[in-house]
Parts: sequence; C-alpha cells; structure tokens
Amino acid sequence: MFRIQKGTIKDAEILSKISKKSFLVAHGHSAHKKDIDSYTAKNFSKDNFTKELVNKENLYFLIYSKNKIAGYSKIIINKTNANISAKNITLMSRLYLLKEFFGLNLGKELFNFNLNLSKENNQQGIWLAVWIENKRAINFYHKMGFQKVGSFDFEISKTHYNPNHILYLEF
Repeated sequence: MFRIQKGTIKDAEILSKISKKSFLVAHGHSAHKKDIDSYTAKNFSKDNFTKELVNKENLYFLIYSKNKIAGYSKIIINKTNANISAKNITLMSRLYLLKEFFGLNLGKELFNFNLNLSKENNQQGIWLAVWIENKRAINFYHKMGFQKVGSFDFEISKTHYNPNHILYLEF
C-alpha cells in the first residue's frame, strides 16, 4: 500500500533528511567526504527546501509506504534542455528513495505519477541528468524507455564535477 502527496513547506525538514540519506547511498563515494558533506549541507538543508517549496515552478511529491515516508520526486514543467529540440518538456530533477524501500516498485510508481502529470500538462517528454556510475538508476531509466541524448558535468564542489548522462523519454 502506497500513497503519493504533493510536498508543501511543512515537508522541508523531512525532504532534507531523505535527500541526505538517499544522496549518500548513490553518490557518497563519488568525491572526497569534505566535498560531499559541503554539497549536502548547502543543497539539502531545511532552509533550502523551504525556498524551493515556495517557488511554484518546483513540484515536489512524497511517496509513502504503509504510512512511512519512502522517498520523493522533484519535477519542473516546461524546462528545456539544449540537447532536446522539443520545448514542452519536463525536467525530473530528483527521484529519491530511501534504501530500505528499494525493490518495492515505489520508484516506478512515483515515476509513473510524474509521467502522467507531465502528459496532463501537455509535455512532449521528460528529461533528467544521472551520474554515469549510478548503474541502478541508469538501469531503471532505461527500463522506463529513456535514451541518452547528451552529457553534463554535475558540480559537487568548485574542484569536483561528476560526469552525468542526459536522458530523455519522448512521449
């Protein structure tokens, strides 16, 4: 049993906690600990989430399994990408699950929720960036039908960037 609900400012603290845990599982070994700690402190603070949740462009959705928070997604409707010619496309900025919920198809449920929302908003596809060493995520996105359309260097710190694939799913 799962449910998905829209994120609000009340969720800033839980989003901060989930983000740090999820990011460390997938990316914690991708850079020096100091760089990772600095990145997570800056980008996944309660204050940062409060600012993001106030911005109507950012759409957050939390997924619960048996009334326990399992993860969340962040999408932005009508966010173009230089590697994609279509203009009405959605950026799926994050799809994070806590490790204890892996293998329960919750990622697929949350992805399908975002896919349907994008289609309802007359989007032509969804795109995202994924670290080239995040094999679990890459395999998931390929199963969902995404294709690699470009590359992107994701800044962890001023001295460390992680190479990412730009993946796109055209509707």
